[in-house]
Amino acid sequence: MTITRSTAAESAPAGPVTVPPFAVVSGGQVQQALQGREKQIVELVEATYRLHGAGDSVNPPSRFLRFPDRPRDRIIALPASIGGEAGVDGLKWISSFPQNVAAGIPRASAVLILNDRNTGYPFACMEASIISATRTAASAALAADRLSRGRPRPTRVGFFGAGLIARYIHTFLTGTGWSFDAIGVHDVSADSAAGFRCYLEQSGATGWIVVHDSPEQLIRGSDLVVFATVAARPHVRDPSWFAHGPLVLHVSLRDLAPEIVLASDNIVDDVEHCLRADTSVHLAEQRTGNCDFLTGTLADVMAGRVTPSRDRTVVFSPFGLGVLDLAVGKYVYDEVAGAGELQVVDGFFHELRRYG
Repeated sequence: MTITRSTAAESAPAGPVTVPPFAVVSGGQVQQALQGREKQIVELVEATYRLHGAGDSVNPPSRFLRFPDRPRDRIIALPASIGGEAGVDGLKWISSFPQNVAAGIPRASAVLILNDRNTGYPFACMEASIISATRTAASAALAADRLSRGRPRPTRVGFFGAGLIARYIHTFLTGTGWSFDAIGVHDVSADSAAGFRCYLEQSGATGWIVVHDSPEQLIRGSDLVVFATVAARPHVRDPSWFAHGPLVLHVSLRDLAPEIVLASDNIVDDVEHCLRADTSVHLAEQRTGNCDFLTGTLADVMAGRVTPSRDRTVVFSPFGLGVLDLAVGKYVYDEVAGAGELQVVDGFFHELRRYG
């Protein structure tokens, strides 16, 4: 998939400027547009990373809304703008309330707003927890492929954290051609681990499935380790667990102690974004006073500017870029619109005459 750089002439209005219709895209429509299209979405995410690396995007730092009386909870705003074929501005507004899990509902909920580039008017409000999980999983699958080139391809995968994100990552790995001789699972919740194992069995996963009692067992028994937890601070501290040099998809960002980060090759999605908010790589920067331990970005790897180690632990830490949400969201919007199934809210914008 190729995304071309847009020019000022291409982005300028070609005719009369009008207010776009406003549509609401439901979670069911989002899921239908994305289901079974893992390869296409990974290609889209790869093209978006390249576009971002080339500078044809705007991706400011995420803004965190926190609550003094509810320190575990947060709502995050991810504003962004992307050029190329997508050519859209917007904002993801995503909440994380960990106690939801105990109530039987997902931890995260989100909406994505898409804005018209000509007028600035929003033209869609989309259910975005599925979009967010999809772009996260596609990014992880892309990194697993790119970072395993030049080294033995992993055959034993371990999932540390067994929630929705782990499920999506497994779906994207298998949907892009991965198969494993063994699949390990570890979660602090026995119910979550059992539920994920049940999902794996029902999905037709190949290989031996084992639920590990300890983190050490999982890590030592895996050459591809996926961290998808809700950890707020490092809890894996022993570098010797990684002596076999696995590929680590550190999706949840805060699981690894600085000692492990500093003993690894570190690939991020965006340096500025990852060195914030007490991520593991941010803590490593605070400890060392520099970011020399960062090997490069995934875009650097794809462009051939960086080659990760063949035998050292390689850790991919993706902060999660708003431009990925926009790219996937615009893809969904175009699919739904092309099928003639947009749910337009007539008259959503009411005061459209400047002087009444």
